[in-house]
Amino acid sequence: MQVIAKGGKALYGAPLGILMLEARFPRIPGDMGNAATWPFPVLYRVVKGATPERVVLDGAAGLLDDFLAAATELVALGAEAITTNCGFLSLFQAELAAHVRVPVATSALIQVPWVQALLPPGQRVGIITVSAGSLTPRHLAAAGVAADTPFVGTEGGREFFRVLIRGEKQDMDVALAAADILDAGRALLSRHPDVGAIVLECTNMPPYAFALREALGLPVYDIYSLITWLHAGLRPREFGPPADRATCIGSGGWNR
Repeated sequence: MQVIAKGGKALYGAPLGILMLEARFPRIPGDMGNAATWPFPVLYRVVKGATPERVVLDGAAGLLDDFLAAATELVALGAEAITTNCGFLSLFQAELAAHVRVPVATSALIQVPWVQALLPPGQRVGIITVSAGSLTPRHLAAAGVAADTPFVGTEGGREFFRVLIRGEKQDMDVALAAADILDAGRALLSRHPDVGAIVLECTNMPPYAFALREALGLPVYDIYSLITWLHAGLRPREFGPPADRATCIGSGGWNR
């Protein structure tokens, strides 16, 4: 049987492209910027000048064109979908999707309406963000999140915000960073006891999701859950020959 290999890309086998902020803090396993986090290959592109402080605290002002150009480069390389490593880039969701014309998931916040649909009556989703003071109604609306969704930030913590957003140093005390996330989760439940599930806005928070789930006893969703879902659509699992070429025998296998 003749097999025709299709071309048109520079790189193959890594259908997901990640737009990265320009930063130097450590990216521990579980962080979106650590390639070992992902169970599949990914493509990265750092957007020059897009520092965490500029994107989070300054609303990514003046950076749209840079992100559009970087996303275009990733698609040209071979990316079939685009994501970013900052939840505050939900502001660019519509523009990026229209520009590159492939699936785009700018922010873990996109999951909030999905998770809300899962919860029983009387419960709602709560958000933990790296900066509550910077998360505006525009960010929420761009991700399809209800304006009255409760959220808390990590600005008052001892390590996470100082390292990731302020860039006060390049090393990070992981235990202190974890404590900041757990403290934020407890504060969220204390203020909003009706919260039945949590979405982590910040793409640097997945390393702490397990501990947060253990401490609070609630489901926790983050950029890792979003992107593994996205990739599952790009590369669905093959379970066997399609139905038009085979019939399944019970649950044991395929009859060719």
